[in-house]
Amino acid sequence: MICRVKTGTNKVKEFFTKKSGEEYRQYLFAMKQLVSREVKRKYARSYLGIVWSVLNPLMSMAVLSMIFSTIFKRSIENFPIYYLTGSIFWNLFSGATNSAMTALVDNKGMLMRVKLSKQTFVAARMLTALTNFGYTCVAYACMLIIFRVRPNPYMLLFPIVVVFMMLFSAGIGFMLSVFYVFFADVKYLYSVLLTLWMYMSAVFYPVDRLSGAMQWVIRKNPVYNYIEFARDIVLYGIMPEPVLWLKVISWGSISFAAGYWIFHKKENLVMQKL
Repeated sequence: MICRVKTGTNKVKEFFTKKSGEEYRQYLFAMKQLVSREVKRKYARSYLGIVWSVLNPLMSMAVLSMIFSTIFKRSIENFPIYYLTGSIFWNLFSGATNSAMTALVDNKGMLMRVKLSKQTFVAARMLTALTNFGYTCVAYACMLIIFRVRPNPYMLLFPIVVVFMMLFSAGIGFMLSVFYVFFADVKYLYSVLLTLWMYMSAVFYPVDRLSGAMQWVIRKNPVYNYIEFARDIVLYGIMPEPVLWLKVISWGSISFAAGYWIFHKKENLVMQKL
């Protein structure tokens, strides 16, 4: 058992092993091309194209603000920003994991022809989701100005929570990409799970109004931890509590390590199945 854990740890370390200059340039070029292809494919039949990455969260915010701002007026300060903060992080997570799930199957032809590591295709999907998140943050920044959210020094921690959210999402994405190769129904099961997961992430309602047991469950939810961290530093202008820091770092690190270990453990079987 100890040997297996050490082997898994070594494989995770290999992900960060320094490549030679030529390999590194080839890897970056391949990643850039894959991400560009994914972005173009996503908006191929759209006239507005990537503008939808900006418009979509804004339209959702407008609709839900009209519906829920009155209901939660006394419970949630600045509801539009409260919702938008939760929404962009939820969309980052769901978009990244959903797209990563089918990365290996969708790129079966390239996996057979091109000499690229299999995790490259999953990583490209993750970077595509991060790129879309970047465009969404443009709209988010504009809304912060419009709703007069004052800048504060804790906002500088925003990239940190994004990094650990991406690590958490990558871990889930690596696992899903392997599971999907062997069991295609995972895609439909995961869509159901995501619906439940979203409602358990307090994207648009206050956790404090729930019963004690339900509050406990939601506060154990990794995605909610990232959303809560982001709300603390952006909306409320406070330093997140040490316990929340620990959760954010731990979930991201453990998820990535476990997902990458499973991915490499099943790597050869994946190629046989494809």
